[in-house]
Amino acid sequence: MKKFIIYLSIIMTSHILICEEYHVSPEGNDSNTGTIQEPFKTISRAAEEAQPGEIIIVHEGIYREHVNPPRGGSSDTKRIVYQAAIGEKVIIKGSNIIKNWELLTGNVWKTSIPNSLFGDYNPYKIKVGGDWYSDMGRVHHTGEVYLNGTSLFEVPLLQQVLDPKPLDLTDLKNESLYTWFCEVDDINTYIYANFQGADPNKELVEINVRKACFYPENTGINYITVRGFKMSQAATQWAPATAEQIGLIGTNWSKGWIIENNVISDSKCTGITLGKDRLSGQNVWSKDLTIDGATHYNNVIDRALKEPFNWSKKNIGSHIVRNNTIYNCEQAGICGSMGCAFSIVENNHIYDIWVKRQFGGAAIAGIKFHGPIDGLIKNNRIHNARKGIWLDWMSQGTRLTGNLIYDIYLEDIFVEVNHGPFTIDNNLILGNGVGILDGSSGGAYVHNLVLGKIVIVQQERATPYHQPHATTVFGRVITRNADNRYYNNIFSSIDSEIVQSMPNHWWENRGSYGLGIYNGYSPMYVDGNVYYKDAEVFNDEINFVQNTNHDPKIWLEDKGEEVFLNFSFDTSIINLNNKVVSTEMLGRVKTSDMKFENADGSPYKIDKDYFGKQRNLQNPFPGPFQLIRSDTMRIKVWPKIN
Repeated sequence: MKKFIIYLSIIMTSHILICEEYHVSPEGNDSNTGTIQEPFKTISRAAEEAQPGEIIIVHEGIYREHVNPPRGGSSDTKRIVYQAAIGEKVIIKGSNIIKNWELLTGNVWKTSIPNSLFGDYNPYKIKVGGDWYSDMGRVHHTGEVYLNGTSLFEVPLLQQVLDPKPLDLTDLKNESLYTWFCEVDDINTYIYANFQGADPNKELVEINVRKACFYPENTGINYITVRGFKMSQAATQWAPATAEQIGLIGTNWSKGWIIENNVISDSKCTGITLGKDRLSGQNVWSKDLTIDGATHYNNVIDRALKEPFNWSKKNIGSHIVRNNTIYNCEQAGICGSMGCAFSIVENNHIYDIWVKRQFGGAAIAGIKFHGPIDGLIKNNRIHNARKGIWLDWMSQGTRLTGNLIYDIYLEDIFVEVNHGPFTIDNNLILGNGVGILDGSSGGAYVHNLVLGKIVIVQQERATPYHQPHATTVFGRVITRNADNRYYNNIFSSIDSEIVQSMPNHWWENRGSYGLGIYNGYSPMYVDGNVYYKDAEVFNDEINFVQNTNHDPKIWLEDKGEEVFLNFSFDTSIINLNNKVVSTEMLGRVKTSDMKFENADGSPYKIDKDYFGKQRNLQNPFPGPFQLIRSDTMRIKVWPKIN
């Protein structure tokens, strides 16, 4: 036994000795050794040296570089960790400062920038574009101009810099008067900008230079941790499901990343991508419009499952994205196509997504995923976005739980062409229009508070379903919008004055508050729900409460760091005879013949509420909270307090 202890000690000591800790500082030099006494100057230089199990500690300062890690870790326990030094403010920017502005006329300035600054990626030459993208009738570039950290609005004509007018679609009317326009020749890039009276040579003016802040050019760069940084201002490209998805930070078809405790902002398109690789298909629909987009994506999925792409739990996904703040992205806060499978996305604050509204397309949301098989999307706060959470294709085994969603331009939750099982439970779905846009089947909606309408959308697209807890495709069918479970939810309508103030309420004459929209659909499994005001009851429901005369007075107080929910439920809500929802109760979905269960195949019970508190197992209170009374209440819903 003594010999074994000595041997183990030698092994542990040798591991400690070979585990390097590299340091980076703006005062460093890339010819240094990377120690704390002789730090490197750039994160990229440290990345060249770091091996599995080693840590890169970055010290306070601004780093204007694209970190392209050449390798990852070898396992979950032997990661390569990129970490901001504790207590220090570390910023990575995809932009450069520009000072050589010349006054052209009035408030309009011009600068000339050598194309050599941009290398092989000039954001003022490269246009935003790709599958399912809408340019809204004009050209957009991946570049951007910032005045004191706030992005200006690109315009397609120089005249609109000289004489800017407020844009119609955006709510940022005054901000849209700050405009810029670009031209590129063989030698230089020219940018014209209207700074509305500011002197760009005296203020901080930056322009996008790099396509990302932290993104591996190669695939299979696994087991990386990125922690504690502020990252901003990247010239990211549109990231549809059928293309390589390059985010301000992204994983590029790899496994096992942890992206945590970062502040990510001002991406031209997307903040974080857990996406597809390039070689299995790059904007394939745009290149061949003779075949519909769904067929193209099905073909991409088939390629991704084969060599050399090997889409499987063994090789791809299983990322953790947590405790990040993400804002000012014009496509998505977080998106992913297949590379997001088996991942956990939790405790992120995502807001101001698609607020400039200069271009559009079918990929814009706080969170937009294709193929989040067995994914867990938990305890996120999403607001001021075009859509809240959009699960598009292959959300088998996915669970959305404990999310706070409000102030959404279109739909809070959109489930599109999925076949189940997926679970949406304990969420506060409090947007101003559509609470749930249902284009799927096989969903379980349990203990939610839904303030908006439910709208059903039918699509004639055959999409995959899979072997349980795996990527293997078992078949493809068209979704028929039934086989859903609605248990123990609370539904209410939106005040009419709020509806009238909405700039775009396409849903006004569609769908219903409550579950009346599902009357005539079969099979449906409905029990234990509460319907207030205009919310309609499902015809075959027996155990329910409907009170059209009671106004629950649901309203949200957004105080920035804290959010409070006010409501007033009536006493009849305690008269229900509800059951604890479980794997056994939910049964099996028709298409995949799969149970509602945890990602590891074990059964579950939804016996905890929004805060993680134990529910009454004899008669659980409907909605997200296990309340002890039914009267006027004010509850802090962000951050959560258990």
